[in-house]
Amino acid sequence: MELMKKPDHFPLARSVVIIVEDDPAVRNSLKFSLEIEGFDVRIYASGTDLLEAHDASSARCLVIDQKLPEITGLDLIATLRDLRISAPAILITSHPNASVRKRAAEANVSIVEKPLLGNALVDRIRASLVPNSLLQW
Repeated sequence: MELMKKPDHFPLARSVVIIVEDDPAVRNSLKFSLEIEGFDVRIYASGTDLLEAHDASSARCLVIDQKLPEITGLDLIATLRDLRISAPAILITSHPNASVRKRAAEANVSIVEKPLLGNALVDRIRASLVPNSLLQW
């Protein structure tokens, strides 16, 4: 008897996930853990670094810290949208206030709260990569 595959087993491996996080320990930890999950991970310490690299168009998913030097995560996402970068974005932050939650919802940006425990971030990344039609069973 053949087992049905769950949506998280679709070929998502090697999808490019871009992480923008200013804390080197968090940035490198996320890179390591997402690479173990099979993603092609590119990391940047700031929004400026990402914008100067002209690499955002290769992303299938963006994981962006809200509290970055020079620009907030939501402002970076708005800038990327202005540049026609439409990859799903996930905002990572500690204790998001009502204003951040409202702006994220209006921009169709998911929030995963720090500390990043368990599989919440990986699950959110996988969900963002699966076309909606595959989720409707």
